[in-house]
Amino acid sequence: MNLGEITFDELGPHKIIHLYAPKLGFKAIVVIDNIALGPSIGGVRVSPSVYTEEVARLARTMTMKNSIAGLPHGGGKAGIISDPKDSKKELYFKEFSKQIKDLLEYIPGPDMGSNEECMSWIYDEIKRAVGLPEKMGGLPLDKLGATGFGLAECAEVSCPFAGISLRGSKVAIHGFGSVGKAAAKFLSGKGAVIVGVSDTKGAIYNPDGLDVTELTGIKDSTGSIINFKKGTVMKPDEIFSVNCDILIPAATPDVIHKDNVDGIKARLILQGANIPATKEAEDILHKKGILCVPDFIANAGGVIMAAMEYAKKTEKEAFDAISTRIKTNAKLILERSQKENILPRTIAEEIAKERVLKAMS
Repeated sequence: MNLGEITFDELGPHKIIHLYAPKLGFKAIVVIDNIALGPSIGGVRVSPSVYTEEVARLARTMTMKNSIAGLPHGGGKAGIISDPKDSKKELYFKEFSKQIKDLLEYIPGPDMGSNEECMSWIYDEIKRAVGLPEKMGGLPLDKLGATGFGLAECAEVSCPFAGISLRGSKVAIHGFGSVGKAAAKFLSGKGAVIVGVSDTKGAIYNPDGLDVTELTGIKDSTGSIINFKKGTVMKPDEIFSVNCDILIPAATPDVIHKDNVDGIKARLILQGANIPATKEAEDILHKKGILCVPDFIANAGGVIMAAMEYAKKTEKEAFDAISTRIKTNAKLILERSQKENILPRTIAEEIAKERVLKAMS
């Protein structure tokens, strides 16, 4: 069934809710995709361009991610339609919190445009959020680099399937925000060489490698990696065509598509963002022999840590869970994909969907 651009199937979406507060200028969307495995967990995205179909697609990704990671949670997502730097941000989050207070099937977490502080605003209002600051007993996903850590663990398992060695491999990262910075840190710790990164203002490339600590300092102090002087400055999207072994899209949806996929030189793509590649692009990559590990396998570190926080686990238990679950699932789907010559996403969706349908029955 279709409702405009929203597709309904046997999994969901369970609920689609639009939130408004006209006097405040507040608009938001919440999509609860499926709750068969438990209350849904999913981030709150803050963007002036976020729209209902995008939130629904992201909520489905969370259903798949939570299912295949073996978490007792369904998938959900929210979007606040606003500039993340809006002066009314705290007011918007407090309004958002009040309007979802009785929506007990949804547990909010941080996402693009939101962080631990935003989660503390929600928790203060409704006592229900994950990714909280340490002072509130949380496991701060961004500070600990949960998603980036998971990407590095996934790379360790995935590289042999792509015919490359992680140590000495050249890595390019699209999006040098919290996920991109953490991925660069953990990957370089495993011996990979970060040769290119991008943010909204531009990209920097150096085939001999970039100093991740220095680069992160420049990004944090000046707001952009283009102020890093030890490399060639390019347009943001040019990062997709640089010479590298591993490419990590870690920013916004659908950045890899039919118009730029042919320029990709990497042999392995680890999806650090949610839905960063179109289905058409993933099909083309598979036919070209480029291994593409889907988002809900590669970037599950954040939600695994969020679920561990919700279950009152320790930081060590959370990191152990991220490593074990991501490595196990990556190995499982890549072995089957290689053996059956099927797109990795197809295998992963089949396994995740089977678990949800079993819970629903």
